[in-house]
Amino acid sequence: MKKLFLCLLLALPALGLLIGALNNSLGPDPADVLVDESGEWALRLLCLTLSVSPLAALCRRVAWLNTVRPLHYRRIIGVSTWVYAVLHFLSYSTFLLGWRWAELGEELVERPYITVGFAALLLLTPLAITSTDGMVRRLKRRWKTLHRLVYPIALLVIAHIVWQIRSDAGEAIIYSVILLALLAWRLRRH
Repeated sequence: MKKLFLCLLLALPALGLLIGALNNSLGPDPADVLVDESGEWALRLLCLTLSVSPLAALCRRVAWLNTVRPLHYRRIIGVSTWVYAVLHFLSYSTFLLGWRWAELGEELVERPYITVGFAALLLLTPLAITSTDGMVRRLKRRWKTLHRLVYPIALLVIAHIVWQIRSDAGEAIIYSVILLALLAWRLRRH
């Protein structure tokens, strides 16, 4: 029941974007809003996914939090990260490029921030596909090894957001610092 509630909670931003698009209430440039918001939610959920392990370690150390089991929810959050990354890519491809394949190819070659963002999405995909209980059982130890791809994915995401900075770098710097701190914590533990 808790996992279902979490899935519904994580779907709310996408539902809000869909309702906003249907009601024409996303502002003067709804395509940009869809692309930006879906990407921002993918980024937020990546940060949340990476923060589950430190949170679990804290819960084990603090007596009154000892019954909280954040690790049980990490895969749901991780798959949601992938879903929002796919929505980000689909919004960009549909509303900004109109699925013109030649232009998409040019963008991938000429704009490094799109190249690294697409690479992050490609690396996220096997993580999402292998996040079922059955795949965890089938892959055994290799599952953990595969899911360590989250480290280069996070670095690619940092490059994706930093390369896009045009004027206000504050938000990109904050997300980058959060991701780097979470990566440092995880790498220190291995």
